Amino acid sequence: NTRIQVEHPVTEMVTGIDLVKLQLQVAMGDVLPYKQEDIKLTGHAIEFRINAENPYKNFMPSPGKIEQYLAPGGYGVRIESACYTNYTIPPYYDSMVAKLIIHEPTRDEAIMAGIRALSEFVVLGIDTT
Repeated sequence: NTRIQVEHPVTEMVTGIDLVKLQLQVAMGDVLPYKQEDIKLTGHAIEFRINAENPYKNFMPSPGKIEQYLAPGGYGVRIESACYTNYTIPPYYDSMVAKLIIHEPTRDEAIMAGIRALSEFVVLGIDTT
């Protein structure tokens, strides 16, 4: 299966391995540089999805112009998004605005860092979940 899961950043964070890069290398005929026993897991990672949806309208899509976009940052915080201030969320596609991935040494620390990062994430102009 050549499809990479939308959650692949969680695996990348706990392994330190760029799965997309590896997938492209294998597609070009390269051999995987790792054996399963070479892969070491470190810490805990959690992925949060920020979607353009209205939770008060049965999670209907919320297309429109993002008036302000400010993603959190810091050690152990990863954002995957193509959005920015003044970007327009179209009504025709997936409503995902961003993926927020947190990596910390323990599960409890990852949860707390996720709560902090979510509280710092600013997306104004559209409804989000």
